[in-house]
Amino acid sequence: MGRLLGARHTMVVRYEPGGTATTVGDWHLHEGSLPTFPTGSRWALEPGTVTETVARTGAPARRDDYEGDGPLIRRVRARGVRSTVGCPIIVGRALWGMLVVASSTDERLPDDTEVRMVEFTELAAAAIANAQSNADLKASRARVVAAADEARRRIERDLHDSTQQRLIAIGLEMRGIEAAIPAERHDLGLQIAHAAEALDEAVAELQELSRGLHPAILAKGGLEPALKVLARRSPVAVDLDVSIDERLPRLCEMTLYSVVSEALANAAEHAHATVVRVTLTIKDKAVHLSIRDDGVGGADPSGSGLIGLTDRVEAIGGTITITSPRGGGTMLLVEIPLE
Repeated sequence: MGRLLGARHTMVVRYEPGGTATTVGDWHLHEGSLPTFPTGSRWALEPGTVTETVARTGAPARRDDYEGDGPLIRRVRARGVRSTVGCPIIVGRALWGMLVVASSTDERLPDDTEVRMVEFTELAAAAIANAQSNADLKASRARVVAAADEARRRIERDLHDSTQQRLIAIGLEMRGIEAAIPAERHDLGLQIAHAAEALDEAVAELQELSRGLHPAILAKGGLEPALKVLARRSPVAVDLDVSIDERLPRLCEMTLYSVVSEALANAAEHAHATVVRVTLTIKDKAVHLSIRDDGVGGADPSGSGLIGLTDRVEAIGGTITITSPRGGGTMLLVEIPLE
């Protein structure tokens, strides 16, 4: 836009609550030019400036002189800006921000500048609307995942604190009854003993179920000890290398745990692997998870299990790559940004 309109400076400005504006993009004809409002800068709207006029009217605005004593006007004048045109960016029906072109020569910007800028602002509005829709969708997916995790955590807590404890108490009571049965009623004692053993098995199954819903060790100790427990329980040998020394966000930890758990189950059940190598590191403000097995390969990324993992990872802004050539084992690479 700057080149086509013959401007020396351009900006994309987003209006913020509280009568302020933020530069979210800027360009200058000459590299090294000192921008008046560089990307990331935020300032209060000042009467008489183009940004304030567009915010107030929702229409294009122009200023071809910068006489005045306001701090922003003095700042613009000090940068040598002589002529400025701003055109509003409307996203939906709301004023999102504006596009600005400015010249630092003695000649004012052409009279048709505002008209020519309209097409650029429409393109910008469409791009911003698409980006906002994508951001809203990602946020919605993350909320769904968080709500499901919270529901599982509550179920696990209720099973542990209420149901399991009651069953254990009943089991102890049955053992007491068994001990009190007279020797001549040996048959009745056997029945009570068998019932108590069945109850113990049910409690053990319930404990396994609750751990699968939301492992308590993950909530209390973090990802590394939880992954070590998974590795010990795995029927396939696991070479685990965890290089993190900090707690990660809860959603991130639960997602990584789910990926490793599913991958180990697949390696044992479908891949017929003999060893799985799991590596977890933090690099460049992101968590990197690598899972490789020496199984038969041929895993279908469109299968329900892997699709579920993909959806979960992408729901919190991560990416997952699945490589599984036949006869060459399966590799999962997961990257989740920490910001």
